[in-house]
Amino acid sequence: MRIKIFLNLLVWLSFALSYLPLPAFAKGKPVTHTVIIEGMKFNPDVLTVHTGDTIIWINKDIVPHTATGLAGEFNSGEIKAEHKWKYRLSKPGKISYACSFHPTMKGSIQAQEE
Repeated sequence: MRIKIFLNLLVWLSFALSYLPLPAFAKGKPVTHTVIIEGMKFNPDVLTVHTGDTIIWINKDIVPHTATGLAGEFNSGEIKAEHKWKYRLSKPGKISYACSFHPTMKGSIQAQEE
């Protein structure tokens, strides 16, 4: 009888706790995402991340590129062949970006609150 009561209490408690907000220390750790620049494309060209995450662009092409936010959010400057650049997202929202040397190369990042 006691075991049944204990199990019922445990089920009820786990159900109730699932509706409480997580404290800051319980949130996921920041993640690093990679965008490969190759074949005159950003891959992936659409990326969903969380604030606090880092994105690394790696240039696998033989020509330099940039990752430049269209509204001025960030600017990598020249990323030479076989080099990389990283950026940490601090604000939620959508960022559209392109290569300033090759404007047909486009990508976007959707940053969500953790």
